Amino acid sequence: MVYMIAAALAVALLYFLFIFPTQWLKVERVQYPAGLGMKVLHISDLHVEKIRISAARIKRLIETERPSYIFITGDFTQNGKYLPKVRVYLEAIAGCGIPVFAVLGNHDHRLAAGQMKQLVKLMKDTGVQLLSNRSYDAGEFMLVGIDDSGSKKSKPKLAFQGANRGKPIIVLTHDPNLVLQLTHRYKYLMAGHFHGMQFNVPFLFRYINKGKLAAAGIVKGLHEGEQGAYYISKGISQAGPNARFLVRSEVTIHEL
Repeated sequence: MVYMIAAALAVALLYFLFIFPTQWLKVERVQYPAGLGMKVLHISDLHVEKIRISAARIKRLIETERPSYIFITGDFTQNGKYLPKVRVYLEAIAGCGIPVFAVLGNHDHRLAAGQMKQLVKLMKDTGVQLLSNRSYDAGEFMLVGIDDSGSKKSKPKLAFQGANRGKPIIVLTHDPNLVLQLTHRYKYLMAGHFHGMQFNVPFLFRYINKGKLAAAGIVKGLHEGEQGAYYISKGISQAGPNARFLVRSEVTIHEL
């Protein structure tokens, strides 16, 4: 009996430490004086094959917050068989009547060519505007979407080409290491990719190559870069092991 109780407590502890943080969504709130007077919902790293936050939960959040825009910074799935599940999430997110813009992440680029075409079509069908190395004039500001730099798909020069430099520029990308390469000024940049380390273990990224930012301990939150301010989301889902340790799943409300 004692062994059974001890085993049950061990299982409960493991669940609380490693699984519960993937289910307990944290809504981070960031205020940055961009002078735009708008609210943005930022979602990163859906990884639908492992996500434990339901599409319905995200939809309720959108309906409660009523943001001006929704930005998704990559990593929908790396497995083609999960594309129907991607559709479920995109329909929930884009079905609230709020403009949705997205960029691709490194896991998306692991899809076969035909599957990537299906993913792009899913976005078009559900009303999500994909910005692959291109800009969009949103009126009061320019939105610049830059493809994943870690996959060697980023083309910043092309992305900024059509951007009106007289307007504030917001950049969407997946891998925040891109900020170390950019030579164009921007008002604000949103990214993900690091999952806030996913496991809050000191020096973890010294042993896992995630680029210079991660190696320097810059893995989440708001930072000032050489060309502008940037925010790194901890992501809503997981990559690798489907667990987190002292790092909750996140979506972010940006007041800009």
